[in-house]
Amino acid sequence: MSSPETPTTAAPPQILIVDDAPENVDILAAILKGHYQVKVALNGARALKIAQGDSPPDLILLDVMMPDMDGYEVCRRLAADERTRDIPVIFATAKSDVDDEAHGFELGAVDYLTKPVSPSIVLARVRTHLALRQTRRHLESLSEKLSRYLSPQVYRSIFEGRQDARIGSSRKKLTVFFSDIVGFTRQTEGMEPEDLAFILNGYLNRMAQIVHKHGGTFDKFMGDAVLVFFGDPDSLGVAEDAKAAVRMAIEMRDSLSQLGAEWADRGIPRGFEVRMGLTTGFCTVGNFGSEERMAYTIIGNQVNLASRLQSSAQPGEISIVHETWLLVKDDFECQPKEPIFVKGFERPIQTYSVIGPRGTAPLSRRIDDSRKGFSLLLDPAQVEPQDRPAVIEQLKSALNRLQ
Repeated sequence: MSSPETPTTAAPPQILIVDDAPENVDILAAILKGHYQVKVALNGARALKIAQGDSPPDLILLDVMMPDMDGYEVCRRLAADERTRDIPVIFATAKSDVDDEAHGFELGAVDYLTKPVSPSIVLARVRTHLALRQTRRHLESLSEKLSRYLSPQVYRSIFEGRQDARIGSSRKKLTVFFSDIVGFTRQTEGMEPEDLAFILNGYLNRMAQIVHKHGGTFDKFMGDAVLVFFGDPDSLGVAEDAKAAVRMAIEMRDSLSQLGAEWADRGIPRGFEVRMGLTTGFCTVGNFGSEERMAYTIIGNQVNLASRLQSSAQPGEISIVHETWLLVKDDFECQPKEPIFVKGFERPIQTYSVIGPRGTAPLSRRIDDSRKGFSLLLDPAQVEPQDRPAVIEQLKSALNRLQ
């Protein structure tokens, strides 16, 4: 009968003693052994090599007066290196002048001990700073995990103290983006859960990366739908926010062909298209909910309008309202569309279809036309190279029939 496994205990923290005098090293080592693992470096260069190695120390006790490279220079280099800057450094030195101590703290040391050292003080200071480092690392890990539930802009504004985590809102002029995959539920019926998760997570992850790249504030995922806004908490101005939103939408649209290739590599022959709607207008933005649970989001007619605009767009189309078009028309080519009627708005809404940046080559522009007896949706940029001959033959065949 096998015995239960004995739980393993964590190895004690490693302390690096840096001093060119062996007798000083022996004193500090005698104090620390039995409580911690002890490493030794008799000069600054060796100390840096150990600290930058595969098994860096958890804390460094550092002498100041050493030949070639003194302790101040070692501390400066440790603080300047991303690999070692979070290792606590405690100076242990015979230099007891107040200015020397202040200089040590300026370089990034966490404490300063003067020789001859007291064993109880050494152990107390080491224990305190190891505990502080562990707490700081735990908070950093927790902070990183929590940041994934917030848009980067909202996360930064809270942790930089520019915004409080309390109920409150304000009115701002924003550009709102809403997108949805065309017929996603219908197209994924019967798909294995693993393939469905791969497609949806891959798509949403790519969209989130593009949102972050263009400075949008990610509001939420709603199944395969995405809601993003520009202009809060960071803004470059109403016009620049609108242009950034359109650039983001174009990159999202163009990324679908690459995603399709990735899905095909897994044997998932699915081609999806996305409808997108953008509006610009005043929204209420802020923290909504209760004191115990809240969400940073936007509400107002512009959100509903963006959703309605998206649902009325053609597959693969980016549809914008007149207010947005006025802000972006000098940078992007747009085609006027028929006005639409939206609940909550008295007048019909004039809309435009975004073709692409100004100067887009005609052959790369999307063609979307429909009339009695004729319907054509062609986006050359989305057609795979291996499919182009077949598409050309279809177009030639259609033209011959008309002639």
